[in-house]
Amino acid sequence: MATPSVPINFVPVEKGEVYGYTRQHSTRADHNKVNLGVITIRIMEDGSRTDNRIGSAEFTLPPHTSGPPPHWHEMHDETFLVTQGKMQFHGLHGETIVAKLGDYVTVPTRSPHTFSNPYDEEAKFFNTYTPAFYINYFKMLSKMSSEGVPMSPEHNRRAMAYFATIGVAEQEMKPPHQPDTPEKGEQVEHGDR
Repeated sequence: MATPSVPINFVPVEKGEVYGYTRQHSTRADHNKVNLGVITIRIMEDGSRTDNRIGSAEFTLPPHTSGPPPHWHEMHDETFLVTQGKMQFHGLHGETIVAKLGDYVTVPTRSPHTFSNPYDEEAKFFNTYTPAFYINYFKMLSKMSSEGVPMSPEHNRRAMAYFATIGVAEQEMKPPHQPDTPEKGEQVEHGDR
Protein backbone atom coordinates (compact mmCIF):
# COMPACT_ATOMS: atom_id res chain seq x y z
CA MET A 1 0.00 0.00 0.00
CA ALA A 2 1.33 3.41 -0.96
CA THR A 3 1.83 6.07 1.69
CA PRO A 4 -0.88 8.74 1.38
CA SER A 5 0.30 12.18 0.36
CA VAL A 6 -2.43 14.41 1.79
CA PRO A 7 -0.83 17.74 2.75
CA ILE A 8 -1.14 19.22 6.21
CA ASN A 9 -2.81 22.60 6.56
CA PHE A 10 -1.11 25.51 8.33
CA VAL A 11 -2.98 28.69 9.29
CA PRO A 12 -0.55 31.41 10.45
CA VAL A 13 -1.69 33.66 13.27
CA GLU A 14 -2.66 36.52 10.93
CA LYS A 15 -4.43 34.35 8.33
CA GLY A 16 -7.75 32.57 7.96
CA GLU A 17 -11.08 33.82 6.67
CA VAL A 18 -12.29 36.65 8.89
CA TYR A 19 -16.00 37.32 9.32
CA GLY A 20 -17.94 39.36 11.77
CA TYR A 21 -21.43 40.39 12.70
CA THR A 22 -23.12 42.79 15.04
CA ARG A 23 -25.62 42.05 17.71
CA GLN A 24 -28.38 44.55 18.27
CA HIS A 25 -28.06 44.14 22.05
CA SER A 26 -24.31 44.71 22.33
CA THR A 27 -23.19 47.52 24.58
CA ARG A 28 -19.95 48.10 22.66
CA ALA A 29 -19.73 51.63 21.29
CA ASP A 30 -16.60 51.17 19.13
CA HIS A 31 -17.58 49.76 15.72
CA ASN A 32 -14.52 50.93 13.79
CA LYS A 33 -13.60 47.57 12.24
CA VAL A 34 -14.72 47.58 8.63
CA ASN A 35 -17.56 45.08 8.06
CA LEU A 36 -16.57 43.03 11.09
CA GLY A 37 -19.02 44.30 13.66
CA VAL A 38 -18.86 43.33 17.30
CA ILE A 39 -17.85 39.67 17.27
CA THR A 40 -14.92 38.74 15.05
CA ILE A 41 -14.69 35.19 13.74
CA ARG A 42 -11.53 33.84 12.13
CA ILE A 43 -12.31 30.59 10.34
CA MET A 44 -9.29 28.35 10.53
CA GLU A 45 -10.74 25.16 9.02
CA ASP A 46 -13.96 25.28 7.02
CA GLY A 47 -14.16 21.52 6.50
CA SER A 48 -12.95 21.63 2.91
CA ARG A 49 -9.73 19.82 3.81
CA THR A 50 -11.32 17.33 6.24
CA ASP A 51 -14.27 16.08 4.20
CA ASN A 52 -16.36 18.16 6.66
CA ARG A 53 -15.40 15.94 9.61
CA ILE A 54 -14.24 18.97 11.62
CA GLY A 55 -14.33 22.75 11.34
CA SER A 56 -12.70 25.33 13.60
CA ALA A 57 -12.71 29.05 14.23
CA GLU A 58 -11.34 31.61 16.65
CA PHE A 59 -13.83 34.08 18.15
CA THR A 60 -12.99 37.48 19.62
CA LEU A 61 -15.61 38.88 22.00
CA PRO A 62 -15.28 42.52 23.03
CA PRO A 63 -16.16 43.44 26.62
CA HIS A 64 -19.85 43.45 27.54
CA THR A 65 -20.93 41.45 24.50
CA SER A 66 -23.71 38.89 24.34
CA GLY A 67 -23.42 35.90 22.05
CA PRO A 68 -26.06 34.30 19.86
CA PRO A 69 -29.61 33.63 21.03
CA PRO A 70 -29.85 30.46 23.15
CA HIS A 71 -29.95 27.35 20.96
CA TRP A 72 -29.08 23.67 20.59
CA HIS A 73 -27.64 21.73 17.67
CA GLU A 74 -29.30 18.66 16.22
CA MET A 75 -26.38 17.52 14.07
CA HIS A 76 -23.04 18.71 15.43
CA ASP A 77 -21.01 18.88 18.61
CA GLU A 78 -18.99 21.93 19.62
CA THR A 79 -15.98 22.53 21.81
CA PHE A 80 -14.70 25.83 23.19
CA LEU A 81 -11.18 26.49 24.48
CA VAL A 82 -10.80 29.91 26.13
CA THR A 83 -7.54 31.42 24.86
CA GLN A 84 -7.79 34.92 26.34
CA GLY A 85 -9.67 36.55 29.21
CA LYS A 86 -12.76 34.96 30.67
CA MET A 87 -16.34 34.53 29.55
CA GLN A 88 -19.58 32.84 30.52
CA PHE A 89 -21.39 29.87 29.03
CA HIS A 90 -25.11 29.69 29.76
CA GLY A 91 -27.28 26.56 29.91
CA LEU A 92 -30.86 25.78 30.81
CA HIS A 93 -32.48 27.06 34.00
CA GLY A 94 -29.82 29.62 34.83
CA GLU A 95 -26.78 27.33 34.65
CA THR A 96 -23.74 29.56 34.19
CA ILE A 97 -20.16 28.45 33.74
CA VAL A 98 -17.43 31.05 34.14
CA ALA A 99 -14.59 29.92 31.88
CA LYS A 100 -11.17 31.54 31.98
CA LEU A 101 -7.93 31.19 30.04
CA GLY A 102 -7.24 27.50 29.39
CA ASP A 103 -10.71 26.25 30.35
CA TYR A 104 -12.42 23.86 27.92
CA VAL A 105 -16.16 23.43 27.38
CA THR A 106 -17.80 20.63 25.38
CA VAL A 107 -21.33 21.11 24.06
CA PRO A 108 -22.79 17.86 22.69
CA THR A 109 -25.76 17.73 20.35
CA ARG A 110 -29.08 18.71 21.94
CA SER A 111 -27.40 20.69 24.74
CA PRO A 112 -29.02 24.16 25.02
CA HIS A 113 -26.42 26.90 25.35
CA THR A 114 -25.17 30.37 24.54
CA PHE A 115 -22.21 32.44 25.69
CA SER A 116 -21.33 36.00 26.63
CA ASN A 117 -18.51 38.25 27.75
CA PRO A 118 -19.98 40.41 30.54
CA TYR A 119 -16.49 41.41 31.70
CA ASP A 120 -14.39 44.53 31.12
CA GLU A 121 -11.73 42.82 28.99
CA GLU A 122 -11.77 41.18 25.56
CA ALA A 123 -12.12 37.39 25.47
CA LYS A 124 -11.13 34.87 22.81
CA PHE A 125 -11.94 31.23 22.30
CA PHE A 126 -11.08 28.47 19.86
CA ASN A 127 -14.24 26.69 18.67
CA THR A 128 -14.59 23.33 16.88
CA TYR A 129 -17.57 21.79 15.05
CA THR A 130 -18.02 18.13 14.16
CA PRO A 131 -19.11 17.90 11.45
CA ALA A 132 -17.98 21.20 9.95
CA PHE A 133 -21.12 22.34 8.13
CA TYR A 134 -21.96 24.91 10.85
CA ILE A 135 -19.07 27.09 9.60
CA ASN A 136 -21.43 28.14 6.80
CA TYR A 137 -23.77 29.66 9.39
CA PHE A 138 -21.09 32.24 10.21
CA LYS A 139 -20.54 32.97 6.54
CA MET A 140 -24.31 33.49 6.20
CA LEU A 141 -24.35 35.91 9.16
CA SER A 142 -21.51 37.89 7.63
CA LYS A 143 -23.33 38.12 4.30
CA MET A 144 -26.56 39.19 6.03
CA SER A 145 -24.68 41.85 7.99
CA SER A 146 -22.95 43.19 4.86
CA GLU A 147 -26.38 43.44 3.18
CA GLY A 148 -27.66 45.56 6.07
CA VAL A 149 -29.85 42.90 7.71
CA PRO A 150 -30.04 43.78 11.43
CA MET A 151 -28.74 40.88 13.50
CA SER A 152 -31.79 40.58 15.70
CA PRO A 153 -32.38 37.35 17.64
CA GLU A 154 -35.14 36.48 15.14
CA HIS A 155 -32.88 36.86 12.08
CA ASN A 156 -30.17 34.93 13.89
CA ARG A 157 -32.55 32.05 14.72
CA ARG A 158 -33.71 31.89 11.09
CA ALA A 159 -30.10 31.57 9.94
CA MET A 160 -29.44 28.89 12.56
CA ALA A 161 -32.39 26.84 11.30
CA TYR A 162 -30.62 26.28 7.97
CA PHE A 163 -27.95 24.37 9.92
CA ALA A 164 -30.08 22.06 12.10
CA THR A 165 -29.93 24.44 15.05
CA ILE A 166 -33.02 25.08 17.15
CA GLY A 167 -33.64 28.24 19.18
CA VAL A 168 -34.45 28.04 22.89
CA ALA A 169 -36.85 30.47 24.56
CA GLU A 170 -35.08 33.02 26.76
CA GLN A 171 -37.43 32.04 29.60
CA GLU A 172 -36.07 28.47 29.58
CA MET A 173 -32.56 29.81 30.14
CA LYS A 174 -33.52 31.70 33.29
CA PRO A 175 -33.33 30.12 36.75
CA PRO A 176 -36.53 28.34 37.76
CA HIS A 177 -38.84 30.16 40.10
CA GLN A 178 -37.67 29.59 43.64
CA PRO A 179 -40.41 28.90 46.17
CA ASP A 180 -40.76 31.29 49.06
CA THR A 181 -38.57 30.59 52.04
CA PRO A 182 -40.29 27.95 54.20
CA GLU A 183 -41.72 28.97 57.52
CA LYS A 184 -39.77 27.97 60.59
CA GLY A 185 -40.09 24.22 61.07
CA GLU A 186 -41.57 23.58 57.59
CA GLN A 187 -39.93 20.79 55.56
CA VAL A 188 -38.87 21.32 51.96
CA GLU A 189 -38.42 18.32 49.65
CA HIS A 190 -35.22 18.38 47.55
CA GLY A 191 -37.31 17.86 44.39
CA ASP A 192 -39.19 21.11 45.01
CA ARG A 193 -36.25 23.33 44.07
